[in-house]
Amino acid sequence: MDKRLIESNPAVMMGKPVIKGTRITVELILEKLAAGETVEDILESFPHLKREGVLAAIAYASQVMKMDIVHPVPKKAA
Repeated sequence: MDKRLIESNPAVMMGKPVIKGTRITVELILEKLAAGETVEDILESFPHLKREGVLAAIAYASQVMKMDIVHPVPKKAA
């Protein structure tokens, strides 16, 4: 992952991680991918975004998920 492509600045999108030089959050990219959009769809929606930025967002999310903090999902009541 090119860590230089992801930045977090309290003055931009309330400090959420974004693709550097944009207001496109890592969260938004992940939501679009989870909704079934392809990388190509995302790039088409945001012409100023590059493939490397989308891949950096995915890699960033992967690194965050490897942190030691675990949030168990509560079991549904029967």
